[in-house]
Amino acid sequence: MDNHHYHHHHPPPQPQLTPAKSSRQRYNEWIFRDVPSDITIEVNGAIFGLHKFPLVSRCGRIRKLVADHRDNAISKVELLSLPGGAETFELAAKFCYGINFEITSLNVAQLCCVADYLEMTEKFSTRNLGSRANEYLDTVVTKNLEMSVEVLKQSENLLPLADDLKIITRCIDAIASKACVEQIASSFSRLEYSSSGRLHMSRQVKGESTDWWIKDLSVLRVDMYQRVMSAMKCRGVRPESIGESLMSYAEKELTGLYNLNGKKADARGASGHERIVVETIVSLLPTEKPAVPLSFLFGLLRAAVMLNCMGTCRLDLERRIGSQLDQATLDDLLIPSLRHADDTLFDVDAVHRILVNFSQQDDSDDDMEDGDGDDASGFESDEPDSPSQTALVKVSKLVDSYLAEIAPEINLKLSKFIAVAESLPAHARTVHDGLYRSIDVYLKAHQGLSECEKKRLCKLIDFNKLSPEAGAHAAQNERLPLQSIVQVLYIEQLRLRNALCCNYPDDNPKPPPHYQSWRINSGGLSAAMSPKDNYASLRRENRELKLELTRLRMRLNDFEKEHVCMKRSMEKSSSHNFMSSFSKKISKLNLFGLSSSSRGSSSPSRHSQRTDSKFSF
Repeated sequence: MDNHHYHHHHPPPQPQLTPAKSSRQRYNEWIFRDVPSDITIEVNGAIFGLHKFPLVSRCGRIRKLVADHRDNAISKVELLSLPGGAETFELAAKFCYGINFEITSLNVAQLCCVADYLEMTEKFSTRNLGSRANEYLDTVVTKNLEMSVEVLKQSENLLPLADDLKIITRCIDAIASKACVEQIASSFSRLEYSSSGRLHMSRQVKGESTDWWIKDLSVLRVDMYQRVMSAMKCRGVRPESIGESLMSYAEKELTGLYNLNGKKADARGASGHERIVVETIVSLLPTEKPAVPLSFLFGLLRAAVMLNCMGTCRLDLERRIGSQLDQATLDDLLIPSLRHADDTLFDVDAVHRILVNFSQQDDSDDDMEDGDGDDASGFESDEPDSPSQTALVKVSKLVDSYLAEIAPEINLKLSKFIAVAESLPAHARTVHDGLYRSIDVYLKAHQGLSECEKKRLCKLIDFNKLSPEAGAHAAQNERLPLQSIVQVLYIEQLRLRNALCCNYPDDNPKPPPHYQSWRINSGGLSAAMSPKDNYASLRRENRELKLELTRLRMRLNDFEKEHVCMKRSMEKSSSHNFMSSFSKKISKLNLFGLSSSSRGSSSPSRHSQRTDSKFSF
């Protein structure tokens, strides 16, 4: 039975208590029809007209008060701070008068406390209110999880007395034990035999939760909820169940962070409670990564920033996020900044700390793998397809997209931009197109940068890792410093020349003298030259590189056309005609200066004169 009825038998005729109210704010004035009341009890402004004999027979506190005032015959008693208020005292008074009432999970905590306050113990009467309420608590409430939660809810306004009487401890232990039993029962129900006769556990359907108690705990106040979840973690409840409960509780308690317009709630209002909720939830997060989704951690971090939670709370969240950053999206990283009016729109410092945590975690993982004592495992950690390297590549792309998103911010300092870009190790980026794009956006939005600052920014880019499309764009990008453009053009020229040399392995791969001179000049702009001469030299090399790039591109295009013609000749011509055609093709190709023969030595200049007017950067 969930409820207990206690009947108190008196010899007939049984006196009846009738409630009567007057204009003097009498709450429930209990009187015998034939005997006037001789004592008045006041509880929180409510007045009860009662009789001394039924009260002193069961209440030790009232017995002492009456005994202390025996000479002047006390007629009025005011009970200050009575737990449960007037309604609970009315139940205690009914018990003294032998009137039946029902003990439930909604009033048992109040009855335990009022029995202790009024000293309704076995010392003054057998089977008194205190023993009966505690009996109901131990035999009925603690056997049922929902009732235990309800008693905890009722005990929130009975502190610290409810704690002193072990009401809260008994309920919390009961909830944690029942949750473990439910979890074990659920696991056993999923056991089944396979076709081979082996016992295994069937997979749980995604989205299906057997922990029905999760939403029941959401009604608790945050301090009670924290104690319950801590007890569950100690008892070994599944981390996934703990995480699901935390998400359910956060969804209920943190809905007031934004109003209907999506604006921040008043920081002086309910945010004090919400700050405690966020800090409590973070302290209860399981250490296992899959216990809560990454989006939930980012949501908590946004709330922590908005509510100005303790630094340890935010750092803990950033550490947890950093350990699984490869699963994040660009929207996750766009954390609003609410510090100062002149600050950036997004919290760049938080993202930088997250990236540092990710890099350190990645380094520690590599150290652990290298320290296993097995050479094979250490070798595998350096493979490009290892989990660590895969995560690095994912995060590098994410960071480049993030940098491009925040680059237009006028208040974004160059040092912060560079710090975020440099937070990953050099081998994380296999392609630098994304980084180049973000730097180009930053240069476009911050046109007041000095030449020195531009050079500092462009040092982040490895121009050898640019795709041909990005390299072609960089070669014509006037926002880049001149030295970077020269470097791009030189790399582009080498790339085209290598492509041509690979297609003609029999040709002499030795570069013409002017290639070597460019390599020396581009790397040897010494401080002995004046700034004006230095600049003029760079401009001259820039023009020469563009000219040579045009020549090489034309050669490559002609080669591709000739290759198509050769293929068609092979399909249509006889072997004799084919060899004749092939020799003609070779003689034509020699005109482009791809062999050491002196017959075509003057052709490049004539060809360049013919094409220079058609191609310009």
